[in-house]
Amino acid sequence: MTVVKDYTGAKLGMWLFLFTEILLFGGLFLLYAAYLHRYPADFHLAGKELNVVLGATNTVVLISSSWLMALSISALQQGRVEQSKKLLLGTLACAGMFLVIKYFEWSAKIHHGIYPDSPELLARPAGEVMFFGLYYLMTGLHGLHVILGGGVITYAYVLILKGRVTPQDFVFLENAGLYWHLVDLVWIYLFPLFYLIA
Repeated sequence: MTVVKDYTGAKLGMWLFLFTEILLFGGLFLLYAAYLHRYPADFHLAGKELNVVLGATNTVVLISSSWLMALSISALQQGRVEQSKKLLLGTLACAGMFLVIKYFEWSAKIHHGIYPDSPELLARPAGEVMFFGLYYLMTGLHGLHVILGGGVITYAYVLILKGRVTPQDFVFLENAGLYWHLVDLVWIYLFPLFYLIA
């Protein structure tokens, strides 16, 4: 018996899911814009305390990961399975690097007493408190998406190993790629909002 897979349905389902993710982050971006309008000077001062070099490095890391992911999908479609697997591992390495950099960045802030509800932060102006609250919320939520995306990519890798994702049946890897590109796109918006705020 031949199993007919609904590729169109799988792609449509992924696009609908991505739309809900856009709504989630879009709402947070609107919240950020509202508070930036209310506390422009405080946001500017607080933004200067973030490490632009680490933020820029993470931007390069995630853009590189998207490029590797796209190459992996293309390699699989062309039948270059081993190359596709290596490129997926490269994508996962970039995800891990992003999380390690973010860990050190958050650790430095926490070490200096700048974290939600800390006495150090609560002694600051209301706008700075809001800035760092949004910073932890939005970058933390994004970090969670990086972890989930890494899990999906790892699962795609396992499916390739088991022969369930193949050059003829690659919709799961394509959908994983779509999710990963969204994760990267969100960071491309987060980076200037928090690190380059004027």
